[in-house]
Amino acid sequence: MEYSADEIAAARSLQYLAYICTSMATFWIYDYVCSLHEEWKFLWWSHWTKVKILYIIARYVPFLFVITDIFLNFAPNENSQKCKILVNIYSSLGVISLACSEYFFVLRTYALWNSNRIVLTAMLSTLFAIIASFIGICFSAIATSHVTTSVVPGITGCYRSSTRVQFFMPFLLLFIFQLGLFTLTLIRIAQTWRTSNGSMHTVLVKHNIFYYACGLFLSTVNVLAPVMFSDAVYYSLLEDLQAFILAILATRMHLHLWHMDRHVHGSEILVCISMSDMSSADRTVSTV
Repeated sequence: MEYSADEIAAARSLQYLAYICTSMATFWIYDYVCSLHEEWKFLWWSHWTKVKILYIIARYVPFLFVITDIFLNFAPNENSQKCKILVNIYSSLGVISLACSEYFFVLRTYALWNSNRIVLTAMLSTLFAIIASFIGICFSAIATSHVTTSVVPGITGCYRSSTRVQFFMPFLLLFIFQLGLFTLTLIRIAQTWRTSNGSMHTVLVKHNIFYYACGLFLSTVNVLAPVMFSDAVYYSLLEDLQAFILAILATRMHLHLWHMDRHVHGSEILVCISMSDMSSADRTVSTV
């Protein structure tokens, strides 16, 4: 049987997606295994707080994200409606992962501003508006998108094709939000650089700057992706990469803070970073 050029191109794109999915799953599992010892110490010894629950969601939702991605790319999905349902689940998990990662750094920025309620309210209101817009754009794009499957035997999976505007708009909003948090961090650094010399404060600032730099870079790449690439396969790669990298950074940095605090206060004092109580300098830890 001979296949048209479009059918061959669709099969090739699905093969690329399968390779990308396998790479991302391997990358995530490798990172999890590398930090498993430290993570289980944190989960076992730290007390239950809202931030710990946030950590668990941010850390383990990407596992569901990976499983859905594997099912999307390796299970036979000739039914376009079934494919759209999977894409909806996949997109929902991606949005949850991004929202949790960003919320971590809303709390960190709130801590740098000495628990300023006005700053917190402004950040949370903006985050809620961004996430609501993100969800609206994503799901409207899925509803109007075209689902592509392969007619070539042995090539499984499916993917959706959206317009360029539908793809880059959510990441443009995310870029604006991250830029706002980055600006707040820089303003706070300028205000307190002479008076705040605590080690925890220094680590918090370094973490924030590095996270925002990575987040802004990845958001910029996703915004520019429709210009740089014509194949929707690359869009999926960049979306996955941003969700995974930000989740890893947010959870790894939280683990680092917790272990650093535990080391400073001694192994006999079990402490947990409660970001809602953190303030500048070394008043960043509350014992629970």
